[in-house]
Parts: sequence; C-alpha cells; structure tokens
Amino acid sequence: MYFGETAINLDAKGRLAIPMRYRETIQDECSGRMVLTYSAFDSGALYLYPEREWERVRDEVTGLSTFDPGHRSLQRKLVGSASAVEPDGNGRIQLPQTLRQVAGLDKRVVLLGMGNRFEIWDETILNQKREEERSIDETASEEMTRLVL
Repeated sequence: MYFGETAINLDAKGRLAIPMRYRETIQDECSGRMVLTYSAFDSGALYLYPEREWERVRDEVTGLSTFDPGHRSLQRKLVGSASAVEPDGNGRIQLPQTLRQVAGLDKRVVLLGMGNRFEIWDETILNQKREEERSIDETASEEMTRLVL
C-alpha cells in the first residue's frame, strides 16, 4: 500500500527518482514493472500503477461497452496512452515526453501514494487544485459525510 507525498525534481531527461521508501515494496509487489498513464479524472496528473493493479484496471476499462462515447474516451485516456516503465539501476523511471507535456509536468513534481497506485502532479498545478478544493464541506458527497476521519 502506497501513501504519502514526496516533492521530486525531474532530471533533464524527464526521469523521476522513485523515493527509497517505495523501492523495495515495488520490487516485491511487481518486480519493478509498472504502468504509467493519464489520470482518469484530473488533467495535470498521471497515474502510476504496479503491473498487477494495472492489469485489473485495464481489464475493467476495456470491458466497458465501446458504444458509449464516454467509455471510449476513458479507454483512450487510460489504456491507449499507457506506457510500461521499470526503474533503472538508480531507481528512476522515464516519463514519456507526450505524457509529461499533456499533464503539464515540468521540473518540480509531487508523487502521491494513493493506496494501490501513485499520482504524479506538477507541483504548481497540484497547489492550485488544493486551493480550489480548500472547502471540502461544500462539495462533500453523501458517502464522504459519513466517513469518520
């Protein structure tokens, strides 16, 4: 299970160094094999999945009917744009240029552990999003109001 927030600088080649605290877990869970794709819901972010979790998500998304335009859009966004990545000997993964450009990732990014996956955000975009979401009470769903946090 992944959790926590880490600010990271991408190197000149667009590589992200996986924080040390996750490397062993990633190696044990998926032998370092991961999949990078666009966020399903937020522009400005990428999702990074361990291979086994990705396969579950991929199968669910590709199982949706292609007759629905929203389903096709989600399939293109998640499955059609996915890239397999593995950490190099220094624990870095290459973020493909097209994914970086569309997500607006520049130099400074934030890696968020989100349980079964990671989210990778441009630091500035994430901070703007947090400002927009400052008051969760105004947008809380019924399910969220029942949570005991």
